[in-house]
Amino acid sequence: MRCLWSMGVSLLLGLFCGCAGYKMGPTNGLPAGAKSIQVNLFQNHTIEPRLIEAVSSALRKQLQQDGTYRLATQDDGEIVVNGTIVRFERAGLSYQPGDILTVRDYSLKIIARIVAKERGTGKVLLDREITGRTTIRAGSNLSSTERQAIPLMAENLARNATSLLVDGQW
Repeated sequence: MRCLWSMGVSLLLGLFCGCAGYKMGPTNGLPAGAKSIQVNLFQNHTIEPRLIEAVSSALRKQLQQDGTYRLATQDDGEIVVNGTIVRFERAGLSYQPGDILTVRDYSLKIIARIVAKERGTGKVLLDREITGRTTIRAGSNLSSTERQAIPLMAENLARNATSLLVDGQW
């Protein structure tokens, strides 16, 4: 009986201590939605089409889901985010067995320079290159497979950018 009681106490202490670092809501000290953020369309400096809309909409969606900032849609955001897609890279990840020239899986990477500024003061909150990645299996139609992978890469980039914008590691 005493052993059972001590196990119960240990379990409760473990549960309370295990969640000690968890915090609900925004992590930057502001109430949710206290500031608004405006995401402008990105510029594309690559030869790969269809990246602008995928990246811009993925970032807007991720910011809305996070809830730290209110998404401004009428050019009135307190924080203005501009971005430029600077690179799109495809690299062979694995090759067909017995054939070192035929790629089986590719690693896709998109790199964007994202700049976030306060509208009122012009203070730069974030100015850095952020990467989004995904992996694809090369099939009979590589361009179609890449086209389907672009939203996944954009979502990965948006998660990374949102994390930096929200947590304020500028």
